[in-house]
Amino acid sequence: MTAQRVYLFKRFERFWHWSQALLIVSLLLTGFDIHGLYHVLDFAAALRLHVLAALALVLLWVFAIFWHFTTGEWRQYVPTLEKIVLVARHYAWGVFRGEPHPYHVTPQRKHNPLQRLAYLWVKLMINPLVWVSGVALLSVALSWATPQAWGASIRTMAWVHTAGAYMMLFFFIAHVYLATLGATPLAYIKAMVTGWEVSEE
Repeated sequence: MTAQRVYLFKRFERFWHWSQALLIVSLLLTGFDIHGLYHVLDFAAALRLHVLAALALVLLWVFAIFWHFTTGEWRQYVPTLEKIVLVARHYAWGVFRGEPHPYHVTPQRKHNPLQRLAYLWVKLMINPLVWVSGVALLSVALSWATPQAWGASIRTMAWVHTAGAYMMLFFFIAHVYLATLGATPLAYIKAMVTGWEVSEE
């Protein structure tokens, strides 16, 4: 096998990735503060920062969706089962034996089948949970009705929102961990900074 450098991630993709990561971390930190897991900010300040980060993330996603559809990059996320067993086997034990990754990236196929399924899970499961419950909670905060008038529904929405946050935290931790499994622990992270990744052919 020979190694070659491949330009995978365009400037906007890298900007979108790191901006999204920063906003999601901000939402997790302020959200858990609001929920009472710890107390760094007072409730009003944490809530204000949480809502601002959420609005910024929505705006970022609007631009990202527009970019993905106008450039055709949305095709990178279409699920596939091609080599999925080999990729799962690689992450289960092949990586610990120093075996090469069975999936070779190209500019047309940036994500392996497990990545595509993980992103689909985020988009179809986690995001709807977080956003629907978040909008419901925000509508309560902005309405003239008291929280007591909403009864048990506001508590249900708060717990749904928190469950979605924990699912996002799990995805984030797994994402960071898997990002360290390249040729070197920082190889994939460096690729997302520079745009260039070393691929085995």
